[in-house]
Amino acid sequence: MLAVLLFVAAALQPVDLVVRDGTVVTMDGQRRVIAHGAVAIGSGRIAAVGTEAEVDAGFRGAQTLDARGGIVIPGLVNAHTHAAMVLFRGIADDLKLMQWLQDYIFPAEKNNVTAEFVRAGTRLAALEMIRSGTTTFVDMYYFEDQVAEACKEAGLRGVLGSTLIEFPAPDNKTIADALAYAERFLTRWTGDPLVVPAVAPHSTYLASPETLKAARALADRHHAPILVHVSESADEQAQVRQRYGRTPTEQLQRLGILRRGLLGAHGIWLTASDRAILKEAGAGIAHCPQSNMKLASGAAPVREMLAEGIRLGLGTDGAASNNDLDMFEEMLTAALLAKHGSGDPTVAPAAAVLEMATLGGARALGMEDRIGSLEPGKRADLVVVGLDEPRLHPLYDPVSHLVYAAKGADVRDVVVEGRVIMRDRRVITLDEKAVLAEADRLRDQVRRSLGH
Repeated sequence: MLAVLLFVAAALQPVDLVVRDGTVVTMDGQRRVIAHGAVAIGSGRIAAVGTEAEVDAGFRGAQTLDARGGIVIPGLVNAHTHAAMVLFRGIADDLKLMQWLQDYIFPAEKNNVTAEFVRAGTRLAALEMIRSGTTTFVDMYYFEDQVAEACKEAGLRGVLGSTLIEFPAPDNKTIADALAYAERFLTRWTGDPLVVPAVAPHSTYLASPETLKAARALADRHHAPILVHVSESADEQAQVRQRYGRTPTEQLQRLGILRRGLLGAHGIWLTASDRAILKEAGAGIAHCPQSNMKLASGAAPVREMLAEGIRLGLGTDGAASNNDLDMFEEMLTAALLAKHGSGDPTVAPAAAVLEMATLGGARALGMEDRIGSLEPGKRADLVVVGLDEPRLHPLYDPVSHLVYAAKGADVRDVVVEGRVIMRDRRVITLDEKAVLAEADRLRDQVRRSLGH
């Protein structure tokens, strides 16, 4: 009998981690939801997904993560944010986009944004994102090396682009300098297991045609994503039409910028023709409903984008215009806004919105082969959502609960690249007290710079 037991143990494939006994929402091709499910993880990849009995029959984990009483989901993909802008949270609210940017945000950035500031802000953002279930975030900002280093420290996955903008930025004063910095950034981080370096021209109204074409060439040389704001406001739409006689999307097409792996943020004012162009190119859109609503920029045509099959992800935007990075709140808002705006309660059902926050974000980035669902061979990024709160009982439909009832605070455990970075609601990778203390110190600096 002992010999038989030893043979069975030896036949089991050793893996680093088994997440066991949760309801597993896979987001795979069959959209399987597995009761009493388990996920086996080895070398940062998913080795198997199935019932607990199936996984136990084939794998032996060096570590176990108990998901009992919880829902196991793919890590959430925040498809558009400016992480370090958490340090500007609340400095200027209740304003229109252009006034908010030109009168408050751009001056605050000019007076405060340094490499140290960006690293501290990204740590704070990482802490917030981990605690609310984000495992991949897409960032456009300045001093992006600092963002990448903070990302690595936190154990998060980041798609990170150094902003190219047609005025002196905090990190680079000229476009030539910014392009050189972007090239160094791409060279340094290409091939990193967590950091995916990108090229990030700000928009068609704050990046010249020459800058946009240079950005595409740079991204192509390094096989990198392109991040750009697209049709965020009526003012932007009008400016670009006046300047070039085209919509922002048409301008990107005319310049040869559109392709798979280009992610356009917002997409509020996309025309039917714009959407057809984006779909044909394989480009993605990051929908940011809370920021769009707060700035009264408009409501993106989510009903149409879902129906037309555009690669559609979900993002928070920066916390200066949201004012948080909670993707559960973003899912709820996306669902309700689409229904309210269309007058149709069947628009943006829970399953479609959960997809936007997971596999949809991966598709929008052209990274659906790596992240966004729980399938063998993919990167092992997952989240356990606890069901402790009264509002999460009784449970009939896990997907409905995730979109309409769960909050970021319900996230219990987070795994990225097979590494547990939060266990039982305690972030392991960052010193929370030190991160918060540094943020408060910099708040006083920002206040002084604004004359408060």
